[in-house]
Amino acid sequence: MWITPEEVLLANALWVSERANPFFILQRRKGHGKGGGFTGLLVGTLDVVLDSSARVAPYRILHQTGDSQIFWSIACGTSRKEITEHWEWLEANLLQTLSIFDNEDDITTFVKGKIQGIMAEENKSLLAQDDEDSGKFREAELKMRKLFGMPEEEKLVNYYSCSYWKGRVPRQGWLYLTVNHICFYSFLLGKEVTLVVQWTDVTQLEKNATLLFPESVRVSTRGTQHFFSMFLNINDTFKLMEQLANIAMRQLLDNEAFSADRTLPKPCKTLKNVSALKRDLDARAKNERYRALFRLTQDERLDGHTDCTLWTPFAKMHVVGQMFVSNNYICFASREEDMCQLIIPLREVSIVEKADSSSVLPSPLSISTKNKTNFLFANLKDRDFLVQRISDFLQRTPERLWSEGDQLPLSGQSVSQSFSRWSRQLADLGLSQQETPSPTTPTFPSSPPSLGSGEPLHRYYSSDLPTAKHGLLHIYQKDAPEEEMGPKAAKEKMKEESWNIHFFEFGRGVCMYRTSKTRELVLNGIPESLRGELWLLFSGAQNEMATHPGYYAELVEQAMGRCNLATEEIERDLHRSMPEHHAFQNEMGIAALRRVLTAYAYRNPNIGYCQAMNIVTSVLLLYCTEEEAFWLLVALCERMLPDYYNTRVVGALVDQGVFEELTRECLPLLYEHMQDLGVISTISLSWFLTLFLSVMPFHSAVLLVDCFFYEGIKLIFQVSLAVLHANMEQLMASNDEGEAMTILGRYLDNVVNKQTVSPPIPHLHALLTSGDEPPPEIDVFELVKSSYEKFGSLRADVIEQMRFKQRLKVIQSLEDTAKRSVVRAIMTDSAFSIEELEDLYVLFKAKHIMSCYWGASSTATERHDPSLPYLEQYRIDPGQFGELFSVLGPWGCGVHTATLSSRLFRLLDQNKDGLINFKEFVTGLSGMYHGDMTEKLKILYKLHLPPALCPEEAESALEATQFFTDDDTPEDSPFLSHLDFLVQEVTEGEEVKEAGDSGNGDSEDKKEEKVKDYKYYLRMWAKEKEPKKETIKDLPRMNQEQFIELCKTLYNMFSEDPLEQELYHAIATVASLLLRIGEVGKKFTNNGANKKVLEPQPQPQPSVDGPEKEDSNGEGSSAQSLICKALAEAQLESVGPPGATSGAGGSDEEGKDDTSVSSYSVVSAGELQCEDIADDTVLVGCGGNGSGDRRRGSAPDADWSITFEQVLASMLTEPVLVDYFERKRDILAKMAACKMQRAVERQTSSSSDHELAQLST
Repeated sequence: MWITPEEVLLANALWVSERANPFFILQRRKGHGKGGGFTGLLVGTLDVVLDSSARVAPYRILHQTGDSQIFWSIACGTSRKEITEHWEWLEANLLQTLSIFDNEDDITTFVKGKIQGIMAEENKSLLAQDDEDSGKFREAELKMRKLFGMPEEEKLVNYYSCSYWKGRVPRQGWLYLTVNHICFYSFLLGKEVTLVVQWTDVTQLEKNATLLFPESVRVSTRGTQHFFSMFLNINDTFKLMEQLANIAMRQLLDNEAFSADRTLPKPCKTLKNVSALKRDLDARAKNERYRALFRLTQDERLDGHTDCTLWTPFAKMHVVGQMFVSNNYICFASREEDMCQLIIPLREVSIVEKADSSSVLPSPLSISTKNKTNFLFANLKDRDFLVQRISDFLQRTPERLWSEGDQLPLSGQSVSQSFSRWSRQLADLGLSQQETPSPTTPTFPSSPPSLGSGEPLHRYYSSDLPTAKHGLLHIYQKDAPEEEMGPKAAKEKMKEESWNIHFFEFGRGVCMYRTSKTRELVLNGIPESLRGELWLLFSGAQNEMATHPGYYAELVEQAMGRCNLATEEIERDLHRSMPEHHAFQNEMGIAALRRVLTAYAYRNPNIGYCQAMNIVTSVLLLYCTEEEAFWLLVALCERMLPDYYNTRVVGALVDQGVFEELTRECLPLLYEHMQDLGVISTISLSWFLTLFLSVMPFHSAVLLVDCFFYEGIKLIFQVSLAVLHANMEQLMASNDEGEAMTILGRYLDNVVNKQTVSPPIPHLHALLTSGDEPPPEIDVFELVKSSYEKFGSLRADVIEQMRFKQRLKVIQSLEDTAKRSVVRAIMTDSAFSIEELEDLYVLFKAKHIMSCYWGASSTATERHDPSLPYLEQYRIDPGQFGELFSVLGPWGCGVHTATLSSRLFRLLDQNKDGLINFKEFVTGLSGMYHGDMTEKLKILYKLHLPPALCPEEAESALEATQFFTDDDTPEDSPFLSHLDFLVQEVTEGEEVKEAGDSGNGDSEDKKEEKVKDYKYYLRMWAKEKEPKKETIKDLPRMNQEQFIELCKTLYNMFSEDPLEQELYHAIATVASLLLRIGEVGKKFTNNGANKKVLEPQPQPQPSVDGPEKEDSNGEGSSAQSLICKALAEAQLESVGPPGATSGAGGSDEEGKDDTSVSSYSVVSAGELQCEDIADDTVLVGCGGNGSGDRRRGSAPDADWSITFEQVLASMLTEPVLVDYFERKRDILAKMAACKMQRAVERQTSSSSDHELAQLST
């Protein structure tokens, strides 16, 4: 490729000049190509260690004038062919022009300008992402693709210098981290090390430091471990590896490919060694931390953050922290944890202005909200830019989110000026205030598509929908008689008053200051009257509900009345949701629960409905309205408990692994004992899925839900550890799993909330497990307090790190389980062994996963349906099937393999959706490898019948055959001279027999009718219900066009066999025999129609000159001619394109050894007698008499046909064919070759330039 001209001082150092003219020099890197010796090894090692571009581009062109000692590098190439094209272009377009110049400086200036102009034209076609990447990085990406044989779709994220430990020796080289692979390359003194690992195969990723591997990264797969060390910055490298592995696990879980963020703003300047993908991943990591910290929605994107101070009126002091600005929020977090946190939605902002700076308050910024609350920030480094960014985001805020009369002064402007500016900017954008995007049409990422007839999905809230306007608990308490205020009610009143004081001091609503005082109030219990409001606030669901008004009502309207698997499961579990609570003992509570669950299943079909969602949702409905409960369920399922409620409860299994790891660290003795009993994995799943609601009395568990919405999953881990710690002595003394489960169950049943004002609700689990001596009651407040005292040091970031490690293990374990399930389900219907089926499943799924990130004709989501059984979930398209069949197919057909693959795909694709699943894939291969001769021939036979053989292929076969026979007039041959009278005799005999039997037919039918009764019809019905097994008699007849294709396939199958000549001889014999049989069959078929024509005639002579014998002999000779031409065409396909002749002007391949066709003799169609065919005879043409007239019989005979039994019987007459089809073939060897195919491609891709050296002259 052309490169920006760079000055080169030492032109001959480590380079060899191969061509030269007065202005240009073509050079090759020493050590590249054949030979090179020790110097070449040293140069190659130096290029790898120093990451020299000469490793990937070993050819270059320099520009130099006669008297100058300075060289300019203007082009480089990865192969001799590429650099030769550049050299020839320079000679053809610049040499004559440069010879005109007198001044050498003008020559250099002209050449540099010309090269830069060419590069400018080429860069116009580059993608926007490529424009962002620096030239150095694009060079590294090109090197990665060349070294590892990666396609253009594989994108490099970053690369690092490190050492790979192979055995006990470190190999210094380069680690390339791509979106889908981790690759390493090293070349030291002739020793080349190449490693490629898919991220989807990684089971463990650890950063550790030992004496043997100092500061190393261990990458573990199912079978091996790889160690990398000696990084310049191991922390950054490991974080990137974690991100990429996490993306791969998400791909396995959701079957969604990674897609780059095209909306990411471009950097102000091109970064030298940072790709656009690396920036994208860094931005994603920051966005995830930002959203998790402030409980924001999934589509919120961080724009930037800056250090600042916030004036806290409750403490009368400035708090140091950071301000975060995104497209919908301004957030603040103090540097000291839990000191202060603030969230300001832009929809609440009314005024943003710059205050006057002073020595006490430098660069202040005041933000006012619609409820007259002011927030004062100071010590902002770039206040003007920050105000401009906030102004931009405010202008994009939907107009309907503003209350009527609200105004938006910015940067100290007056109210009227700011509002008029707001209106003018809307007009500049082509929008009026009424046309501004409305929140009633939200762009929610998971919004379901409209299923109506053109109606919009989201409309305004419909008040006639039957939705509960209040929490169910409030409704039932309102109906209950009021009681006198007792100690519990007084305690509840005091809690409410404490929260009212907190609201007055710290604010109420989304913009409330959140401090350690807030946490203290939550841990003391949220009063029932405020529980719903604070759940919405702390979970972030209030923001989603405010920005999507009417969304839930429309979902209910769309979803109700639909019937699917999710709704059936919901109906089944409705009456199991807190049956002990009176709110769910009537239709009102049940209906509300049904609407919320059905609406969420409709909104998020990937989750749909999962058990335990009903229990959690029923508790939410007690304290919230239906719409509030819906948005709380959204927050739980999609943000706070990610992947908990999908079909495989992956999130809960991940946290179960985290809990086991925490138990091992915090309670090591108990962990070892519990592991022996297998208790931890049993108990923890129900604790996490239902947030203790199913294992603890209701009022106690609700307090834990209060703390959970404020603290997150950290609280559940703390309480779980506290429960184990409180029962440590009894658990250590337990002898089996049942005893341990009983101990924990009785303990949790007696965790009580003594401060609740609601009447106690009997706990179903407690009723079932109560014993004679109830254990002492445990106050839930004491349990929570104990969890903070003993395990309060848990941090959310540490938990996320542990989640990542466990996610790798859990998802890979689920994949292994799925593989075993598939193998068990299919092994009874297949002849493959368990080992063979497992390897086939791995290869099949690898093709499916590869299509996710390298593209295919249909998207990966269309080929993956999680609702189907494991056996049918993953499917591949014809292209991927062809790739697998070309490697795994038992019959090598050369260039004909692709045709055979497409036919087999159509045969296996029974539902005609263009995709086949693993079961269909194995069914096709099983018969080919482990079937008997009849089974294999039946597959071959069906491959040449519809639907496997499409009409287009038959027509193309006819056209190709006619191309060979247009100018040929084969000699007549007496094919059927001895069979004509047999046809007549057999036919006449059949007619006599039919006439003789016709008289008794009616009486027999009458007898059968009398015998038939209801038992007969029952048996017939039972037989119809049973799947009918296909027999050879059920196969349709094969016509002459299809027979021609079958002969071509057989010829290609035998072309690479050691017994090639014997097989050719045998198939020629079989073809001749089948041709005769087909002609005989035609006589039978046409007997009724041509009865008058078939009169006894004298026996025909071997040679017929008269035209009256055209019908009998001409057709047979023509059919045989077609077979000859088809085989001739197949031979030409296997050898090469027709017309390729060897000569002095031919290519290198034309001079290669051609022994495969040199010893073959040529026979004409007229000489096709089986006994005369020699061992080395191949049918490549037909004799002609030079007349050039096309015979009438050159087209296939439409009446000619044969059956499968005839094909089978004919094949059995040739022992060599029987041996060929009964030969056992090893698919394990082919699967091993398939796994090594990528490695072979990488080796050939890095050494293929040696062959190109022959092209230069």
